[in-house]
Amino acid sequence: MSKEKLPFVVTAGQMRSAEEAAVVRGTTWAALMEQAGAGVADAVLRYAAPLANRQVLVLVGPGNNGGDALVAARHLADAGALVTLYVWRRSGVDANLQACRERAIPELSAATDGDGSLLAQALRKAVLVLDGLLGTGARPPTADLATIIQAVNAERTQRSDLRVVAIDLPSGVGADDGQVPTVAIRADLTVATGLIKRGLLLWPGRGYAGEIVVAPIGLSSLDGVLTMSELLTASQARTLLPPRPADAHKGVFGKVLVVAGSINYPGAAVLACAGAQRSGAGLVTLATGRTVLSLATLPPEVTLLPVAEGDWGAIGPAAVDDLAEHLPGYQALLLGPGLGQAEATRKLVLRLFGLDHTRSRARVGFVAVGEPLTNQPQQTVALPPTVIDADGLNILATAADWFERLPPEHCVLTPHPGEMRRLLGVSELPADRVATAAEAAQRWRQTVVLKGATTVIAAPDGRTLMYDGANPALATAGSGDVLAGVIAGLIAQGCLPFAAAALGVYLHGAAGARARMAFGDAGVVAGDLLPLLPSVMQELRTG
Repeated sequence: MSKEKLPFVVTAGQMRSAEEAAVVRGTTWAALMEQAGAGVADAVLRYAAPLANRQVLVLVGPGNNGGDALVAARHLADAGALVTLYVWRRSGVDANLQACRERAIPELSAATDGDGSLLAQALRKAVLVLDGLLGTGARPPTADLATIIQAVNAERTQRSDLRVVAIDLPSGVGADDGQVPTVAIRADLTVATGLIKRGLLLWPGRGYAGEIVVAPIGLSSLDGVLTMSELLTASQARTLLPPRPADAHKGVFGKVLVVAGSINYPGAAVLACAGAQRSGAGLVTLATGRTVLSLATLPPEVTLLPVAEGDWGAIGPAAVDDLAEHLPGYQALLLGPGLGQAEATRKLVLRLFGLDHTRSRARVGFVAVGEPLTNQPQQTVALPPTVIDADGLNILATAADWFERLPPEHCVLTPHPGEMRRLLGVSELPADRVATAAEAAQRWRQTVVLKGATTVIAAPDGRTLMYDGANPALATAGSGDVLAGVIAGLIAQGCLPFAAAALGVYLHGAAGARARMAFGDAGVVAGDLLPLLPSVMQELRTG
């Protein structure tokens, strides 16, 4: 397979636009199908070699996906595989089917296999099944097709030696949202033709796809195609790393102010501070109540800013005055990890962003400072770029039109799905998480990190990145606090919000992958990520 790699992620409509653009530039639909099928065959041969004199069952459906399967079947037969076609609802004889018949490739028809015995026999003989039943524009499988899919899945479950490869996406998986309304092929490998379809990276579809590779089909020029998502990769992350000059001092790498912690969650503040430190920030300060400071076991390098408390150790609205004095000296602000939602803390957050509707006092960004001033001009102290996480988000969600009061393109919001529902004011998120994050980022005019098994990073200008980093080891308390700290630390070092969010997600995910390798799927704690972050960054710099 060609080394060409296009880390773009598209909807079915965007894929069609890309193909149409290629045809306008001079290629043909037949040529695109030939390249797709040949690329699929190449990927299969690399994945499952040797296939010479071994049985391969190719499931052929209607439309272009079935056409790709027929081209792949021809190339596999030419490579020595013993190919059998199982054809479902493909009417007529097209050039690709004729080419298979000229090679005397055995052909079975689902239309004459009412009891499924022919399929069962072919499955028992096969060492590899190639799924070309449904393409990107297909409806969910029903009736006879569902029976075929269930038979393939059952055989795969029973036999450890059987491999299933899907063309473009497993039949039954939604191309745009990854949904599986009825049944879907469970593949060991999916060969995306040309570009990765969004549904391959969104769950539950991601769980059906197995390993994902791309078979190029000549779409190297994508001018004029709609704005697409990109897959966040190591090569992209490398370009986002802030410089580390040899003659630097701590002031070069910025200062982070972390407003976090409550009597119930002092550890969240600790993890957020440590995340900012481990990402390379020059200095990290924790601003929290004295009660929390007495409970938290902080790294000795973290400096402290005790602020005014409300009841039960919660940070109170008077803390704004404490913050105002120090904020000008910081390059990044992180608000939210472990804050809690006490009424005093809610007032603090609303006041910090000007959501208390106070307009007659001096301001810190959008915050009113001190007592009302009489016959004095307003004084403005700007908030540094701000990461809002956890309870910071939950409190924002209680204020109507909260996003209208945030400085545009100034914040990174890091919600998990529950927090995203509250911010949007909906009971359930749409299945298409990419569209959801993109629309929110544009409406709110902020960078949004919608966390999940596949994390989406969305910019206010419509750009989106997808990080394919599903990892059960990261499903643990405090993991998000570390991520928020990493992003804030990168902002302090000079990264713009979207770049910091993208790089932070990659570093956090890569550290999580290393922790999983060391400790397994269960038992990893958020603190295990911290010593791994510097080594991940160093590997990027030297890789």
